[in-house]
Amino acid sequence: MSNTTAADVKRHKWWGWGLDDVSFSVENRPAFVELAQREVGVDLVNAPEVVEPDLSALDVPASRLPEAAREALVAALGETEVRTDDEFRVLHSFGRSLPDLFRVRTGDFGRLVDAIVYPGSEEDIAAVLRIVLEQDLVLIPYGGGSCISGSVTPDVAEERPVVTMNLGRMDRILEIDDTSGLARIQPGMYGPDMEEQLQEKGWTVGHFPDSFTYSTVGGWAATRSSGMQSDKYGDIEDIVRGLRMLHPEGVAVTKPIPGRDSGPSVHEMILGSEGRLGVISEVTVQVHRRTPVRQVIGYMYPDWEHGIRGMHAIARSTDVSPTFTRLSDGPETKFSLALSSKIPTTTKAKVSAKVQDGIFAYLRSQGWDTSEEMCLSYVCFEGSKASVEQQKAIVKKIVKANGGVTLGASVGKVYDQKKFDTPYLRDFLLDHGVFGDVCDTGATWGSINEVHAKVYEAFERTQAEQDLPGFMFCHMSHSYHAGACLYFTFAFPYSSEEQALEQYYRAKSAVQQTFVDLGSTVSHHHAVGIEHRPWIEQDLGPVGRRMVEGLFAATDPGRNLNPGKVLEG
Repeated sequence: MSNTTAADVKRHKWWGWGLDDVSFSVENRPAFVELAQREVGVDLVNAPEVVEPDLSALDVPASRLPEAAREALVAALGETEVRTDDEFRVLHSFGRSLPDLFRVRTGDFGRLVDAIVYPGSEEDIAAVLRIVLEQDLVLIPYGGGSCISGSVTPDVAEERPVVTMNLGRMDRILEIDDTSGLARIQPGMYGPDMEEQLQEKGWTVGHFPDSFTYSTVGGWAATRSSGMQSDKYGDIEDIVRGLRMLHPEGVAVTKPIPGRDSGPSVHEMILGSEGRLGVISEVTVQVHRRTPVRQVIGYMYPDWEHGIRGMHAIARSTDVSPTFTRLSDGPETKFSLALSSKIPTTTKAKVSAKVQDGIFAYLRSQGWDTSEEMCLSYVCFEGSKASVEQQKAIVKKIVKANGGVTLGASVGKVYDQKKFDTPYLRDFLLDHGVFGDVCDTGATWGSINEVHAKVYEAFERTQAEQDLPGFMFCHMSHSYHAGACLYFTFAFPYSSEEQALEQYYRAKSAVQQTFVDLGSTVSHHHAVGIEHRPWIEQDLGPVGRRMVEGLFAATDPGRNLNPGKVLEG
C-alpha cells in the first residue's frame, strides 16, 4: 500500500508542459528570432506580452459523477483519493498533444472527466474496476499525461460518467534481482525517479523518451514507447520482460523469463493496448549495469544523402554498438544552430564561436552549403574507456568515408544537456499563435530517402493550398538492422482560432497519409490514441483490424475501459 496521497503526485500545469516556473525564452537568441520571422512570419521582437491562461476565467462544465458513484469510490479509496475539483478534472481530461493544448487554452473543453481516483495498490485498482462495472462508468488509466496521441482524452460523445485513474501513488521499485538483471516497478513511477534510484545502486534501464521527465513506466508499456537510446537498450517491448494487469475478471500475469512458446503472446497484447484491456499494475524491466564511460560525439555531413549512408554503415557495422545514433537533416540543423546560437558574453563562449566560424569557413572552402544542406549528427558511446575509444575511432573512419567530419565531444555535450527541453518550445510557439508539432514513422533503409522527400512535398503542397507559410524539419533516430525512425517536426501560424484545428489536421493528415501510402508505419513510438486512429486500418489491414477489434470486444463487452482508443467503439 502506498504511503503517499493524491496531493503528493507530480503533475503538469493544466495548460502546458511541465512546471509552472519553467519556460522557453528567446532572450539572447537573435538567430532563432530571425528564423521565426523568415520561416513562419512571426515577429517575436514586437510581439505583445504573453498572459498566462487563467482557469477561473473559463467556463468549466460541472462533474457528472452521481453521488452514489462518488460515495462508492470514497468508500474504496478514502476521501482524499477521489478528486472532482475543476483544475484536476481539466488537467486529467487532456494529454499533451497539440489539439489537446489548443483546446484547453481556449476553453474548448468538450467532454471533461468527472472524477480522478488515486489507487495505492492492486487491491485499490480491483475495487475501482468493480465499481466501474457495477455502475457502468468509463475508466481511463493515466500515468504522467504526456501522451500526444489523445490516449487519455475522453470521447466528446460519451454520456456515461468518466473516471480517470491516476496511478501516481504507485511509484516504487519493488525489487531488483541482481542476478537476473530485472527490476519490478510499479506503474506510476516517473522516469527520473526510477533512474535516480536505480543509478544509486549502479543500474539503469536506459529508456529516455523525449517525455522522460513527465512520463511513467506504466505509460511507456501501455503506449509502446521508444527512448532515445533504443539502439542499445531496445524499445519498450524489448525492455519490459513481464507484466501484471488488472482485468475485470482478475489479474493477467506474464512471466519475466526468456523465450515464450505459449501460442499468441498475451504479453504483446497488453503492450500498446492503451488501457483497453485493463490497468497495468506492475512491470518487470531488464536493467543494465552503468558503464564507466559515456560520451556523445558530434559529426557533420555535407547533405542528407551522405548522412544516411553514414548512419546505415554505422548500423550495419559489426565492430560498433552505439547507444544511439541521430542525424538531423538540413532544415533541422539550421533550426538547431539558430536555437543554440547566442551572442557570446564570456571569453570561453567567444573562443567557441570563433572555432565554429572557422570550421564552417573551412567546410565552405570544400564546397559545402553550410546554410541549408549540411546535416548534424550525434552518436553516443558507452562502455569501458578502451572500448569507447576504439568505437569512436571506427565511427570516425565510417563518417569520413561517407563524406562527413568529426566535430567532437563539446557539441554532443550540449545536446545531452538540452535533450528534454523541446516541449517548452511548443508552449512558447502556442503563446504566439504558432502550431509546432511532430509526426514519426518507421521506414526501411531502402525507402528512407523517398519517405523523407515525399513527406516534405506533401507538407509544402498542403501549406500552399492553405495559403499559409510553414517550416518543416526532420531527424533520423532509433536505428535498426532493416531501417530507422524518421521524426518530422513542422510549424506554421494558424489564421484564426476558428480555423486553427482544421488547418492543423490538414497538415498533419497530409504527413500521416504519406507515411501509410509509402508502406511506413502510422507512428513509430507515439501510440495510436485517437489522433492516429484514422489510419489504423491502413496500417494493420482489414483482417488485422478485425482481430484487434475482436480482442477488445471480448475483453470489454460493455466498453467501460478507455473506449475509442486505438479503434473506434
